[in-house]
Amino acid sequence: MEQSDRYHYQVIRRALDEIDQAETPLTLDALARAMDMSPAHFQRVFSRWVGVSPKRYQQYLRLDHAKTMLTENFTTLATADAVGLSGSGRLHDLFLKWEAMSPGDYAKGGAGLEIKWGKFDSPFGPVIAMGTERGICGMGFVAEQSSDETYDDLARRWPNATFTKDPDAIRLWVDAALSLKGETKLHMIGAPFQLKVWEALLRIPSGHVTTYSEIANSIGSPRAVRAVGTAVGKNPVSWLIPCHRALRKSGALGGYHWGLPVKRALLAWESAREDAG
Repeated sequence: MEQSDRYHYQVIRRALDEIDQAETPLTLDALARAMDMSPAHFQRVFSRWVGVSPKRYQQYLRLDHAKTMLTENFTTLATADAVGLSGSGRLHDLFLKWEAMSPGDYAKGGAGLEIKWGKFDSPFGPVIAMGTERGICGMGFVAEQSSDETYDDLARRWPNATFTKDPDAIRLWVDAALSLKGETKLHMIGAPFQLKVWEALLRIPSGHVTTYSEIANSIGSPRAVRAVGTAVGKNPVSWLIPCHRALRKSGALGGYHWGLPVKRALLAWESAREDAG
């Protein structure tokens, strides 16, 4: 897959707006015209990005697609196999290792830690990624806010750490994460309850979803649905810890720290690849 075609999220983001505003499904010609692209080029970009045609992809971008996923692709975490990003899912070959920072590091706000960071291209627009010597500790999408806002959002989670811009120091981990191939490591910092929630998210397979209440049940805190929602929102590593796969019981998307358009695109991308595989 060519780099120029792999990272065309902005085209997809604009297409999502066009699809939402249309009263009926849009034809290939209509979508391509709205993107200022020829039908052939638009079809090629779309198909390389997600693996299905624009016509089929519209099914996954519908506003009610989340409800369909809860019916057809719901995961019960108590019995789910770990075939998501932390396992050997059939859509990719990524081996993910993770460990939690010590309670002392958490209490000290990262004091004594040196965190390297950089800006990288992803299938969903630019990302800011951060990592310690032990693994990636932060990753946030830039599509719905500025690079500075994303950097500040991630950096303030470790107020006493030292930050150095050095993308090459973490590039191998980030490239593996974004391509879903190879091996990457995570170095997580959070309170014990948050770590339990994030571990539960790692068990949701790609192309599937669960609910906040299901996560609460799976970690033994069935009454803590609101606290689970807060912990999901504070997930410091988007994409690898798939908080976008957590929905409300009603089928509503719920919140997403990096913007609901990104969450919808992530779910649609994974659903399309799951069906195409």
